[in-house]
Amino acid sequence: MSNRFMLNETSYHGHGAIENIVPEVKARGFKKILVCTDPDLIKFGVTGKVTALLDEAKIAYEVYSDIKANPTIENVVHGVEACKKAEADAIIAIGGGSAMDTSKAIAIIITNPEFADVRSLEGVAPTKKPCLPIIAVATTAGTAAEVTINYVITDVEKKRKFVCVDPHDMPVVAIVDPDMMASMPKGLTASTGMDALTHAIEGYITRGAWEMSDMFHIKAIEIIGRSLRGAVANDPDGREGMALGQYIAGMGFSNVGLGIDHSMAHTLSAYYDVPHGVACAMLLPIAMEYNKDVSGTKYADIARALGVKGVDAMSQEEYRQAAIDAVKQLSVDVGIPTKCEKIREEDLMSLAKDALADACCPGNPRVATLEDVLAMFRKLM
Repeated sequence: MSNRFMLNETSYHGHGAIENIVPEVKARGFKKILVCTDPDLIKFGVTGKVTALLDEAKIAYEVYSDIKANPTIENVVHGVEACKKAEADAIIAIGGGSAMDTSKAIAIIITNPEFADVRSLEGVAPTKKPCLPIIAVATTAGTAAEVTINYVITDVEKKRKFVCVDPHDMPVVAIVDPDMMASMPKGLTASTGMDALTHAIEGYITRGAWEMSDMFHIKAIEIIGRSLRGAVANDPDGREGMALGQYIAGMGFSNVGLGIDHSMAHTLSAYYDVPHGVACAMLLPIAMEYNKDVSGTKYADIARALGVKGVDAMSQEEYRQAAIDAVKQLSVDVGIPTKCEKIREEDLMSLAKDALADACCPGNPRVATLEDVLAMFRKLM
């Protein structure tokens, strides 16, 4: 058996990384850019940091910003129309997972028009051509969409999110500049940071995990564990650490998958519009508790990476609990709620069934039953 590992062509990290956008656009011969972003990033001047560079270099572009926090099929359809109208030959995606996920879907449909029905992209769609080139500029430290082959779209009509996995959608260039993340409010920093931690922990214990992915995930857990509190406090070192940690986590989980936490989080977001990172964070200790008996010694590694002392002297039960407790404490410290009051008893069966049907579910190290998922959702109520 062989293991595939895919990463984007080029990435730039550190303060001032956005200065590399214009040289990349020129070197690749792009003539017209579709800038995909969201209305808040335009409002707060974040998008303007990139468009100012394009203006100065006299690079032609159009802006598309009809993108919601949980991007919808409609957002993608309108984006495809905007891209065709602009006659763009590349996309610059500015934002978190929402802008990047929308951009990936747009870019795939532009080069693979037979998948114009956005729902046809669910799962592992057999697209034949690489997407329109994307330069992905991260403004949140969480999703790592700039380095993954995954994207998630919300089907409002059916009240569900669907995951798309496609090697053809990976951005050609990733820009990970902590200065682009400095304006993130505390709540968004906390939720996206916990999403990144969930990526790292789920990726570390998923069925597909192996030595190369483990290398990325355990380092990501360590960096996120020491950086997230500082990032939420808007400390520059914390911001820079989170920018790197979330990217490293993305390098891993994009190649080996996730698990039941993300399956359930996608469902919560689709039903109640709970921010994805908040859903992941609330569920993470619950999912870790559920998976602890099939985790081998990996929770000892997680506990060490999160700064727990004396792990080597602990019993298996103790270090597993220590890892879970460390995650709980970090989540509380950055202001994540522990319960989801929006969940309704009458929705539980549908929530559980949708979670089991989610593309992330098969990666969980323990095979989840309907009763298991119902019990986990109830713990969140």
